[in-house]
Amino acid sequence: MAHGAYSRRGFLTATGAALSAGAVAAGTGRAVAQGSSRPPADLLAGTAGASAPKNLVAADLEVPTATDTSVAFSWTTYDLSGRLLPADTELFLGPADSTAPLPLVHAEDTPTPWHHVRVDGLEPGREYRFEARSGGVRAVGSHVVTNLSGSPEQTGVVRTLAPPPGKLIRTIAVANDIHVGEQKSGIMFADFPPGAEQEPGLPPYSDVMLTGLLEDVRAAGITELFCNGDLTSEAKPEEVARVRELLDGFGEKGRNWWATRGNHDRPHGGAEYVSCAPYGDTHFDCWGQAFEPRQTMWSTEIGGLRVVGLDSTHLDNSGGAIDPEQFERLDAVLDESRDRPTLSMCHHPVTRDAQRSNMAGPWFVLDDPDAMRLQQALADTPGSFLHMGGHTHRTRRGAADVLPAGGRAPTEYLEAGVTVSYPGNYTRISLYTGGYMVNLHQIATPLALRWIERSRRTYFGFAPEYLLGTFGDRNHVVARDFSGLS
Repeated sequence: MAHGAYSRRGFLTATGAALSAGAVAAGTGRAVAQGSSRPPADLLAGTAGASAPKNLVAADLEVPTATDTSVAFSWTTYDLSGRLLPADTELFLGPADSTAPLPLVHAEDTPTPWHHVRVDGLEPGREYRFEARSGGVRAVGSHVVTNLSGSPEQTGVVRTLAPPPGKLIRTIAVANDIHVGEQKSGIMFADFPPGAEQEPGLPPYSDVMLTGLLEDVRAAGITELFCNGDLTSEAKPEEVARVRELLDGFGEKGRNWWATRGNHDRPHGGAEYVSCAPYGDTHFDCWGQAFEPRQTMWSTEIGGLRVVGLDSTHLDNSGGAIDPEQFERLDAVLDESRDRPTLSMCHHPVTRDAQRSNMAGPWFVLDDPDAMRLQQALADTPGSFLHMGGHTHRTRRGAADVLPAGGRAPTEYLEAGVTVSYPGNYTRISLYTGGYMVNLHQIATPLALRWIERSRRTYFGFAPEYLLGTFGDRNHVVARDFSGLS
């Protein structure tokens, strides 16, 4: 793995992650077989440079993140059979209104099949043309979602966000679906469809992704982290202990974290759980013993920002519910100041759009009566600006079903993408005096990039179509009055 900064012509800097063949095949240049779908052999017809290997394919181009001053790019290189093929990493980028040739802003000669580059120092609200290349081959998007009309991957043009007005107050991080202890990714029911497993000899992929998340959040100087459910695979004692160990490490030196419970964290029955606190006659609550009791709401305040976390878990299925006692607690907390800027979260999505559009159907998200009751409570709270869910593993903005009175702006409802596998991201929320900016950031440590590529081939190769979301889902700005925050 090679990290570094690379600057050209004084108008930007680029930091990138270019992963070598890795610990298993270090320095050998051997391709790593992937038992999954592959890009079509004719994907890059006519795009290869004169010096490119004849069998090189540069595909899976994505622009996962665009902030006001930075853009991130990722792609993968294969041979024509779909096996990973290491190559160099080049990114060309320049203002879209310039007629000059695109300058090379990042170059890494170390061969790698996993390419990730982040370009910093850009101008807010400006369009930039770009080309990502490996071995002289221009990388392209391989999926429908990255080739939608107007998407950066399709046009080769990306616009940085125009930040909200006023000064930046703080940035917080939210992650969900971390699944510590999980052994196979991409399973929907029983052992179907065929999932992805970690390569032999490498650390468990859930540890790779959580440690990578914490490393990235620390490096960004973010001191508040919220984990919105499914922190474990099945809430086994060793999984709960491992999550607490890693999160408590993040909490050093004034850093803070909070967690809601997800359906995977619910009480379980069986011999594996008898060392944990009993829950009823047949269940044991390992999560509740280390975190919060089931169906318990928490709230905290950070510089005037109120954050509320709800437990939306059923006892014995994957769907969502919120009991009356939590709603009573929620109303009491919101009544303390309905105008206070409020970010709320629970693991299960709460919109009817989520009911209709998720692959598992309406039963999989929050029960409709509870969802509408929660939306009503937030609609009655002028300070409520964003409610976050996870669970579906996808990134998607949903519309409010219950609108506030008086024409006020409704709460935004956001399903945030999965951390444990492709796309392997978390959400940064940057609060300004005049609004907030949402950006999903891909975890780009060496082993994380390796696992993200491996797990993107799940769901019979359709994971990107369902999980990635649109560019606007992943990166957007909303105007709000946060002048009272500090």
